[in-house]
This record gives sequence, C-alpha cells and structure tokens, in this order.
Amino acid sequence: MALTKAQMAQRIARDVPPGAYVNLGVGIPTLVAGYIPPEAEVVFHSENGILGIGGPAPPGEEDPDLVDAGKNAVIVRPGAAFFHHADSFAMLRGGRVDIAVLGAYQVSAAGDLANWKVPGGGVPNVGGAMDIVAGVKQVWVVMTHTGPDGRPKILPECTYPLTAKRVVRRIYTDLAVLEVTPAGPALIEVSPGVTVAQVVAATGTALTVPEALQRA
Repeated sequence: MALTKAQMAQRIARDVPPGAYVNLGVGIPTLVAGYIPPEAEVVFHSENGILGIGGPAPPGEEDPDLVDAGKNAVIVRPGAAFFHHADSFAMLRGGRVDIAVLGAYQVSAAGDLANWKVPGGGVPNVGGAMDIVAGVKQVWVVMTHTGPDGRPKILPECTYPLTAKRVVRRIYTDLAVLEVTPAGPALIEVSPGVTVAQVVAATGTALTVPEALQRA
C-alpha cells in the first residue's frame, strides 16, 4: 500500500535529527513540522520569513497574517522569530540551514533536481528553490514515486528543466526511501505492504538493493 501524504510527512519526521534547522518547501513538506515533538528542538524555517514554525494551525485558530511559504496558516513555537524575506534567504545562502525538504517533479540518478517547471505546463513556479538548494547542507525530496500517468519520476537523467545539479541526498516517496549515492540511488526501505519488486518496477533507473531487502 502506498503511503498517504500525511504518512510520507511522518516518515520524513522520523529522520530529522534533534536540534536541526530545517527549511520546508510547499506541499507535502509543510506537513512535516506537525509530526516533530517539541522536545526534539528542531527549528523549522520558512522562506517567507519565519524561524520556528510549529505546524498547521488548528481549525478555527488560523491567522491570515501567519502563513508559511505555501500560504498555509501555521502556528509558531515559543521563541519563534519573524524577519524580512531577504534575511530569510541570507540564512539559506549562507549555509545556516541543515536540511531542506522539497517537492519535485523529477530526480535523476545523480541527484539532479527538477521542481520548477513542467514543459507546456503553463506559468512555471520558480520560487526560491534554486537559492535554497545552493546553500543548505542537505536536500531531501518528497514526492510520489510515479506521476499520474504512471511514469517514473526517478530517472537516469531529468527530462524537465533543472533546478540544480547533484544536490539531492535522499528521496522519500509513497513507495520507498532512497539514498542518492555516487553509484546512483540505493534503496533504504520500502513502505509497508510494498514489495522491492514493485519499487524497482516503478523506478526509471538502475537501483541498488541491499541484500537484506532482497531477502525480505
């Protein structure tokens, strides 16, 4: 069974190290903050100028002036800070943020990222991803393993315009978790109810599968 968006966010949250500074992109990444316990002391960064996001705002408690980069109403944790958009990107470009969790249209075997434009898809969403991935220490991608048409999103080479080359470290999908290595993507785990064979079939490039998973 493929993971839901919420379950994908929960899975990412398990891997965020205590004390990390983490930028959350729009879409599924914004859900991650809601699954981190306060005692982990993870600080979530939003490119629109917030440090200390605490997750989505509960129904009825939304503040139209308190939103994340995707314009979703959020809450903030004690000690949160608000600042200019330019200062927010100075943090990103200056290497002050440990991890960026971003959505993607495609990821290549070498870790190239395509997440800003679909050819023929209308107005592109340039956003701040090009700056984000150039400055953060690690880039984690979360996306469905295949597109609505069933085509793989993990490919030998991206066919969509690139956001950046060789920046993706880890890929979280509804089917699996993969690490991007110098030899290409390697399977770390499969989602509950999903087989290794299903993941391999849904991946558009060669995939390294550890012996322990092959025997599972």
